Amino acid sequence: MIELPDAFLAMPRWWTEGREWLAGLPAAVDQQCEIWGLTIDGPVSHGSNAIVVRVSRDGEQLVLRMSPPGPDLPEHARALRWWDGRGTVRLYDVDLPRGAMLLERLGDSLLDQPLGEAMAVLGRLMRRTAVPAPADALSTATNVSNRAPQLQPDWERLGKPFDRAQLTEALRVTKQLSHTTSDLAANGDFHAEQVLRGAREPWIVVDPVLYRGDPECDLARTLLTRVDEMADGAEIRQHFDTIVREAELDPERARNWVVYRAVDYWLWELAHGLTIDPERCRRILQAVI
Repeated sequence: MIELPDAFLAMPRWWTEGREWLAGLPAAVDQQCEIWGLTIDGPVSHGSNAIVVRVSRDGEQLVLRMSPPGPDLPEHARALRWWDGRGTVRLYDVDLPRGAMLLERLGDSLLDQPLGEAMAVLGRLMRRTAVPAPADALSTATNVSNRAPQLQPDWERLGKPFDRAQLTEALRVTKQLSHTTSDLAANGDFHAEQVLRGAREPWIVVDPVLYRGDPECDLARTLLTRVDEMADGAEIRQHFDTIVREAELDPERARNWVVYRAVDYWLWELAHGLTIDPERCRRILQAVI
C-alpha cells in the first residue's frame, strides 16, 4: 500500500471531516489500481484535498487522483470533459462513487518558474481556455449578483477591517460585473500552482472550475498566489498588465474583477480566522485602485 504524505495528513480539512475516508485511502488506491489495471510507478503527491499517484498502464504513464467523493467531483469531471484537453489535463476515466480520476501525467509546476514568465503563461492559458461555454454552466455574473449584497454586512460584522473607500469601490464594480455579454468558458480556480508542464502543450491547467462569462473572473488569484515575490505596487501592476495583454482582456473590466475578488477574498479569509492572505489582498487593492 502507498504511504500518505505527512503534509497531506495535516491538512486543516481533516480536522473536522473525512477522517474515515483518509484512513481507508491506501486500500482504496490499491483497489482502484486493480479495477483499472494500473501499476504504481512513482511517488505520491497531493493538494489540499486529493492525492495524486503516479501509475502506468500498458506502457503509458498516467496519474491516479483520489479525493473524497462529493458534489465537486462530477463538476470537476464535467469541466475536464468540456475542455477536452484544450489547455487542460486530459481525463481518461472517472469513478465518481470512489472519488477516482485517471489523468494524463504532467511535469513540474508553473509555480517554480520565474515570475514574469509565469504571468505570461497564465495570460495565454486564460485566453486558450476561453472557448464557448455550455449554456447551463454557472454564470460569473450570477456569482457576483449573489455575493454582492453580503459584502457590506460582512465588512461591518468583521469590524470594518479596511477603508470604506475600498469597500465602496468593490460595491461599485459589482454593479457592472453582475451583468455580462460573454458566453465564454472561465476557470474559477486559476493560478500558477494549478498549471503543470505538459508534453502535447507546453503548459496545462489542472483542477479547473467551469463557469460561463468573463474569463478574467479569477485574475486576482493569479496575482495573489505570487504577490509576495512582487516588490511594490508598480510591479504588481506590471504583472497585471502582462496577463491582460497575453489574455487579450479589456483592461478596465479586468481591473474591476481584481478589485471585487480581492475584497471578497479578504473578507472570506478574515471570517475564517486567516491572516496572511488579507495582507496580500491589501497590497493588490492598493496597486489597482
